[in-house]
Parts: sequence; C-alpha cells; structure tokens
Amino acid sequence: MSDIQLGFVGSARYLWRQLTSMRTALILLLLTALAAIPGSLLPQRTNGPIPVRDFFNANPELAKFLDKLWLFDVYGSPWFSAIYILLFISLIGCVIPRVIEHSKSLFIKPPAAPSRLEKMEFFQTFPGDLEKAETYLKSKRFRIRREADWISAEKGYLREFGNVLFHLSLILILIGVSIGSLFGMRGDSIVNIGERFTNIPTNYDSLTYGKLFTDKSLPPFSIKAENFVAKYNPITNMPEDYTLYVSVADNPESKPVRKIVKVNSPLDFGSTSVYLQANGYSPLVTVRNAANEIVFQGPVPLLPQDANLTSTGAIKVPDTSPQIGFVATFFPTVEQSEGVPASSSYPEALDPMLYLGIYVGDLQIDNGIPQSVYRLNTDKMKQVGLKSLKIGESYEFEVGSITFEGYVPWVNLNIVRDPGKQLALIGGILAILGLLASLFTRHRRIWIRRKGETLEIAGLAKNAAPGLEAEIERIVKELK
Repeated sequence: MSDIQLGFVGSARYLWRQLTSMRTALILLLLTALAAIPGSLLPQRTNGPIPVRDFFNANPELAKFLDKLWLFDVYGSPWFSAIYILLFISLIGCVIPRVIEHSKSLFIKPPAAPSRLEKMEFFQTFPGDLEKAETYLKSKRFRIRREADWISAEKGYLREFGNVLFHLSLILILIGVSIGSLFGMRGDSIVNIGERFTNIPTNYDSLTYGKLFTDKSLPPFSIKAENFVAKYNPITNMPEDYTLYVSVADNPESKPVRKIVKVNSPLDFGSTSVYLQANGYSPLVTVRNAANEIVFQGPVPLLPQDANLTSTGAIKVPDTSPQIGFVATFFPTVEQSEGVPASSSYPEALDPMLYLGIYVGDLQIDNGIPQSVYRLNTDKMKQVGLKSLKIGESYEFEVGSITFEGYVPWVNLNIVRDPGKQLALIGGILAILGLLASLFTRHRRIWIRRKGETLEIAGLAKNAAPGLEAEIERIVKELK
C-alpha cells in the first residue's frame, strides 16, 4: 500500500489543526508557566543589572553558559517569545471557530421532539393544553419550536455564551499585555524634597523599556517635589497617610500647576502615570579635604531597612586624593542604650543621628564596572574612623572632615506607561463575568407532546446539570 502524500496544503492544514487544538493550547499554557520560572529564580538584566554582574563574578563559567540560553533575559528571549506567540495563535484558533459556531446556533431552532418521550429523563403524563404550555414556556424565556402536536423548548444558551466570552477575554488580556510589553515603560526615581524631576532617561534610577519604546516616546513633563507630609500612628508606628505636594508642567513651555499625590492617587500624563511608592531620608553633609576645601556638599539618599526607617547607604567623594568613602546609617529617632546597638524607635525624624564608617583609598568607580550608589566597595580602601553625629556636629579624620548639616525627606516616584492596561482590565472583568455565566447557567431542553387528551413531558439536561426534575415538576403543576 502506497504512502498517502498530503502535499503542502494538506500538511499546512494538519499543522494548523494540531496548533489550534485545545490540547495544544493547554500544553503551551503550561510551557509558558514553566518558562517563566527561570525569570523568578535568576536575576534579570532588565530589572537588576548589578545582581547579574555579581552572579557573573561569583560563577563566571556557569553564568556564561546560562547567558547563552538567554536566562538573564528570559522574557525577551526568542524561545519565550515563541511560546507566547504560539499560545496566542493557538487560543485564537481555538476560540474563533467556537464563536462562529455559537453565533450560528443562536439562530437555529431547538431540535424536534423525540417520537418516544418515555425514553427521556423525568417522563410524565398529565392533562393539559398545548397552547397554554407554549405561553407558559415563553414567559419563562425558553426558545420555542412549535409544531402541530408537540413543542420543543430550550433554555440556557448563556452557558455557552459565557464559555466563549471567557476564552475571548483571555485573548483580550493577552493583547493588552502584549501592547504593554511592546509600547510600555517602567522606571523609578528617588527625588529629594525641593528638587525637580524632568522626564529624561538620565534622571531615572532604574528604567525598563518595551520592545518598541524609545527615548523619544517619553512625555516631556517635569515634577518639582515641594513638600512631603507623612503621618504615623504613635502607638503602632505604622503609617497612616502620605501626602506629596508637587508642581507639575506637561512640557517645558507650560506653566507649572500645583497638585497633590497620594499612594492611591497618582499623577497622569496621558497613558503615563506617576505613583508615590516609598519615602525615606537624605542626610545633608559637607565634606572637606585636608586643606579645608569643600569637596562634597548636599543630600545623600539612604535606603530604609525597617519599618522605623533606619536607613543605610554610601557617601562617595571621588574628587579628592586619596578618595574618601563613608558607610552611612541614619536613625530618624535614635534609641541608644549601653551594650545594645543603636536603632530607630520611630519613623519620623524626632531625634536624628548619622552613624559613619570612614574609608580612604580607591573607590573603583573609574574601572568601567557599574556599581550601586548605595554600596561602598572597600576592597582597596582603609578604614580610618567611626563616628556618630547629631545635626550640626563635625568629625575630623586624617585627610579631611565631615559635617552633618541636617536632612531632607525623599520620595520614590514610580513612573509607568502601560497603554494596554485598559484592555487587560476589561478582559479580566469580562473573563469573570463569562466564567460566572458558564458556571451558574443550566442548559436544558424540554419537550411536550400531545397524546389524545393528555400531554407528555420529558427533558434533557446538558452535562447532567441538577434542577431539571424540579423544573419539570413546576411546569406540570402550572399546566394541570
């Protein structure tokens, strides 16, 4: 027997049927979940280039191998994109034919009544009138097919509609997510109170672009942080309210407008939203060299480490010889006792103190290797002092001095542009509605046939859904 040759068209049709089968869609959905696991276990370049660099330093051979597999850029890798695109195509191929079939079924009359109803479920006979039965079933929103001596009634099309709506909503969510990943962006910037943030790439602490997003797509707005008010519960130390007062301008030519930003009330610039995400403190310091010349002066943001805003970070002074670095810890409301390390007892700055470790040597910032501004690399540095300072106090060391001038609050602005979020939200709402309709709607058919002076009635529940017997009992009771 000769082999059957499908040809190009036949092979293409066969592959399309395999791709658009529900089994393939479920397999691709599982593969998408499995493919996302490395992205949560390994550092990603889009979110943390410094942790990726640290991984390379700690495991150079393993890191090179993993990098060839795109495991440090999982969500932008060709293999993850291929799975995602195939899942998208598979869902469309599964759902669209079902939508077409369901649309056709809306205009098809219920099937004819079986000739022997006694073979069907919950068969009964009772005295009644066929015309009255038709009127009653129409009042209960059944679709009716009436012939001379029988009625076929069907109810529960919303179940299949909900099922189709649920799958269409998944496609809508995927489209929304795709638009966001292609044309969206996400960034963070720490802004000291009194400073201005202009929406250009160099002002971000971290910035991630979508595949088709460019620097020119950034809207030209600016935000000046004028004041920040934080309210805390004096008993629990928990925050009760954050309020940021700003003046904003949509572009360099527009006049600034005063606005208020809260945690759940962002600023909106078209499809770009600016959220108030976190807050902390920036100690104001003045650093002088051995000749008493100012080599550094200004606020230095430190990162909170606990709920009471005990904050740590680094102060780097490269423009002096030797270079100077400080490991800094800021306590907003310091609490000290003998034999116990200092800590902050309240997040508001009621009794601030700055604790410093002073180092001199090579900061290693000119070797081309990126490093965090909040960490001090002391491999090529020597510690020359430890000191805790109150506001206004100074400390002199062998190559200079440092003065703690005060502090300013800082806020972290989270800037997000997600043009597909409305579609994803609508898709999520529709998916829930479709799922509810699919779960709680009962699809059933009921037939009534006239036999002499009596009526016969029976039914059929799709998927053996409960409630059919009780409904037939109600119909019989009403029509007797």
